[in-house]
Amino acid sequence: MAKVITDAKKIESVLSRGVEEIIVKKHLKDAILSGKKLRVKLGIDPTSPNIHLGRAVVLRKLRAFQELGHEVVFIVGDFTGQIGDTSDKDSERPMLSEQEVKKNLKTYFEQAFKIVDKSKTETHYNSEWLSKLNFLEIGEIANLFGWHEFEARENVARRLKLGKRVSLREVLYPLMQGYDSVAVRADLELGGTDQKFNMLAARTIQPHYKQNPQDIMITKLMMGTDGRKMSSSWGNVINITDSAEDMFGKTMSVPDSFVREYFILATDLDEDEIDMYERELSPRDVKAELAFEIVKLYHGDPAAGAARESFKKIFSEKETPENAPEIKIGKDEISILDLVILSGAVKSKSEARRLIEQGGVDLDGMAKSDPAEIFKSKGGEVLKIGKKNFFRLRRFAQ
Repeated sequence: MAKVITDAKKIESVLSRGVEEIIVKKHLKDAILSGKKLRVKLGIDPTSPNIHLGRAVVLRKLRAFQELGHEVVFIVGDFTGQIGDTSDKDSERPMLSEQEVKKNLKTYFEQAFKIVDKSKTETHYNSEWLSKLNFLEIGEIANLFGWHEFEARENVARRLKLGKRVSLREVLYPLMQGYDSVAVRADLELGGTDQKFNMLAARTIQPHYKQNPQDIMITKLMMGTDGRKMSSSWGNVINITDSAEDMFGKTMSVPDSFVREYFILATDLDEDEIDMYERELSPRDVKAELAFEIVKLYHGDPAAGAARESFKKIFSEKETPENAPEIKIGKDEISILDLVILSGAVKSKSEARRLIEQGGVDLDGMAKSDPAEIFKSKGGEVLKIGKKNFFRLRRFAQ
């Protein structure tokens, strides 16, 4: 049995890097320093087919506890994924069918094992236990909570004030996530700031089952390529399954103000190295180092180097692939949607819209996720559609 590491410096790094809040920090720190082997839980609902860098933040934290010698439990929420968590939503998330969830989760464990050690990870689907709960037991769990607790949640209160519907299904979701902690006997749960209420629910439910309430580690949320929270539904994501070139290019489109946060949340570089980059390099070169480090984690050093060179040739040196066709633009302004349609690379407006929203369009190295965004071309820009379609923009007078 692997020994638990109690090195104070390593523990402090795990407890602080990218962490927003810990409940209860002293209890958790004392437990780790004591050498106790903790059961550390993380659950992810397969609401989309891919794990993106935002979700990788907590997976990377799970790996950090694994490297300290603790037992880590990774749960794919095939049951909760159907119900739908609206913690970070301003409107009701629709229920997904069993078929949709099964399609989404097909490679979830495979993707997670790009980050955590498969041989040391306990895995579950939460339908193992949630599908077996009877109505009486659900009623007993629900009796532990009052409506006022849910009504006080910021997004619920906002929706009620605006007269928007809040379904009872949404109210029950935190109970299901809380019961996951009971099922795996969690000592610690990891999650983003949007999961705080759900994770706190477990602290209420566990004593009902004669378990000690879990501690909670809340990690910071990662912003997407458009400056909003990274979310598959918004298409502003960098997926860990993206090709090396796409991953590099999308990272280069991240707003400059989020670069340091990306280093902290998505790479293993220590802060001294990050400080050195910021002190000695231009903002664009710092971002290139960030992109290199991220790609290296998921594709390896050679692929990261090749992606850097490819980006440099195509976007920095304006070297489009040989025989790249031109798109002639006679207007002063054109929407990203119309630009993609004008290229002829897609068959329909709906296909073009979907491609843009899913992050499949770059303009001079900048990912474009809003089909309605208006672009003013000076001529010479490089448009990338999908993985292999490149176009050079050319202005002409009408």
